[in-house]
Amino acid sequence: MTSQPEKRSPIPRRTALGTALGTALGGVAAAALPATAHAEDLLQAAPSAADGPVADVGRGPWRLRDTMTTDTAWNDFLRGQDLLWTRLPTRWYEGPFLGDGLLGSMVYQEPGARQIRFTVQHGRVQDHRPEFGSGWGTCRLPVGHLTLEPVGTITALDWRLSLWNAELTGTITTTAGTLTLAALIHDEVLAVRATADGDERVVWTFHPEEAVSPRKIQEAPPAGYTANPPWTTQTTTDGTRQVLQPLTGGGRTATAYRRTGDDLLLSVGHSFPSDTAAEADSLRNLRRATSYATLRRRHTRWWRAFYRKSFVSFPDQRLQSFHWIQLYKVASASRAGGPVMATSGPWLEPTPWPAVWWNLNVQLEYWLIHGSNHLELDSLATTLRQSQEQLIANVPAAYRSDSSGVGRSSDMFANRAVGLPGTGAETGDLTWALHNAWLSYRHSMDESLLRDTIYPVLRRAISYYLHFLTPGSDGRLHLPSTLSPEYPVVPPQDTNYDLALIRWGCRTLIESAELLGLDDELRPRWQEVLARLTPYPVDDNGFMIGADTPYAQSHRHYSHLLMVYPLYLVNWDQPENRDLITRSVTHWHALTGAHRGYSYTGAASMYAMTGDGDTAITYLRKFFDPATRFPCQANTHYTEAGPVIETPLSASQSLHDMFCQSWGGVIRVFPAVPADWADVTLHDFRTQGAFLVSAVRKAGTTRFIRIRSLAGEPLGLRHGLTGALTVLLDDGTPARTHDLGEGTLGIDLPKGREVLVHSGSRPDLVIAPVAVSEPGPAWGLP
Repeated sequence: MTSQPEKRSPIPRRTALGTALGTALGGVAAAALPATAHAEDLLQAAPSAADGPVADVGRGPWRLRDTMTTDTAWNDFLRGQDLLWTRLPTRWYEGPFLGDGLLGSMVYQEPGARQIRFTVQHGRVQDHRPEFGSGWGTCRLPVGHLTLEPVGTITALDWRLSLWNAELTGTITTTAGTLTLAALIHDEVLAVRATADGDERVVWTFHPEEAVSPRKIQEAPPAGYTANPPWTTQTTTDGTRQVLQPLTGGGRTATAYRRTGDDLLLSVGHSFPSDTAAEADSLRNLRRATSYATLRRRHTRWWRAFYRKSFVSFPDQRLQSFHWIQLYKVASASRAGGPVMATSGPWLEPTPWPAVWWNLNVQLEYWLIHGSNHLELDSLATTLRQSQEQLIANVPAAYRSDSSGVGRSSDMFANRAVGLPGTGAETGDLTWALHNAWLSYRHSMDESLLRDTIYPVLRRAISYYLHFLTPGSDGRLHLPSTLSPEYPVVPPQDTNYDLALIRWGCRTLIESAELLGLDDELRPRWQEVLARLTPYPVDDNGFMIGADTPYAQSHRHYSHLLMVYPLYLVNWDQPENRDLITRSVTHWHALTGAHRGYSYTGAASMYAMTGDGDTAITYLRKFFDPATRFPCQANTHYTEAGPVIETPLSASQSLHDMFCQSWGGVIRVFPAVPADWADVTLHDFRTQGAFLVSAVRKAGTTRFIRIRSLAGEPLGLRHGLTGALTVLLDDGTPARTHDLGEGTLGIDLPKGREVLVHSGSRPDLVIAPVAVSEPGPAWGLP
């Protein structure tokens, strides 16, 4: 994760701040929202469910009996996953965290004082001086923090971060009395309600922070860099205080806050190039909030609709809780229509990584939104769509007529020049990010996402490669030297990172052109590349880094293995490649020293592809082992010299890969469940092809699978059931089926219809949490 200077973009930025996905993703409203769109507009509310009996889900002669339809059921289940504190957290990665996709706050002890810090950071607050690079010139900028200042010395703590309410509640006991607080973030407003008993008092102070790159912890500013001006303060007629932070490169950040009775409300606005819009935005957000209670009603309505979109339960309490915390975390960090997640998410701390990193981090951040049925969180697809002009400007001028790209790190507008193949530059990052957008398309089958974003941007990303592919004496097409992220050697020719992305890109473009009914003039060229591109460099240990460059020293990234995961170009369904996959993954982890948390989550997902759930969970648990050099932290966040949000989120995807996979046109239900997890429940797990899968495993056996088709795509199912199958449509008639070989069943399932698959007599079709067989402590500091 290094930064280099970049050129100033010619693209106006204010217009990009609020642009949302132009269509609904998987039925979730996200259309043409302005910059001031509020949270409840981004997620259609689920029908309200009063507390009551178990609900039947579906229609016809069979229905699922869903126990998770009431507020009581959800509250009871998620309460068991909550984070708890009985000790005062002293670091950001120990404390509670709040967010709404834009505004974020971490809660922990004020360094050097017996006070409580609420950090105040915002995903849109950044500098605007591209000439100084993404580390300094377009980096995320700190805003400030609040302190709650007890009169007495803190003697005890009792806090709960409720996932169901997305709210921190609890008490602080001091030698002078008790402080009781509740806090949440919604619609870009941090709301805290605090009361005091005994001789305690509620004392709040807001501390603005210098608008300088958090990267200052490791290096001096670049030559010619001048500090941003100091902030100023003012008070409005209604008593609202504002801190105004002008920026040398243009634009402004405004933090507005007011205290009314027990309530403290705070909002942050940021604008560029305008110097006044931020001020108005922050005040407007506060006017909408009015009080803690008013904001809380809107807040809980959003979150309760959010959780109801899918359900998963399995018997390991610690990991089950972790998984639900990651869903809370990703919804706190990202919303479609908002900025792409920076490497720290919306929780900025001193860090070397105060920007967006495109060579692994941003990709891993979004994977879990697909299976969990939360495409309304896809700000990466938003960014790729609204940044198309910038992606063109990122390539050298000679290639802008047909090419696009992005460098290793950028601001939220994807402003970072990409280098030339042949110079050892890292060139494949945009193509890999487009794979994420392709996954969103495949999970929604939203043709407009394919037509308006993926196809035009991928066409240009692959065209950039095509300029540099040259035939060798072997008749094959070869790529000059490029960097395999982040392998520390002289960049080789024919890196496997780029060869895998070129192959995936050309295949996807050909498939997309067919889907869109386009007769693209470049199709013959893509076909030629697929036919003539040099094979992946391989040696006795498996996949190499590139031509004449073996994998010979420990490597934290799996950039040389993308063809295995997540692209699945080389996969376990190809018996001739199984030995190569095994050798490659084994050798990758045999060379130790450089591995990080995502090295373990990546290996877990690769072993899940092979169907080896026990090895997959062994690697995944390394991420949670305190003896590991970079383990998961107390509040489920992760740090490498600063917040690095992608790894915990990717760990949830590793769990998804154990429970349900849908690559290669086949849905695989319970493909790699660890032997110790005899019981698993999935409900409305979203797969490629836009299917919703519900399935129950009991005593180590799959009892039933229900699949609903949202798009009418072909359905191939690897069910793992034995014996005679019953395959019924939702009207009770047998579904038409086809044996596709390799244990895969083809099922004719029209759009909007459901199918039930089971063996033997009809099982109880109940969706419910499973019993915990592996107890574990709560996350936090319980």
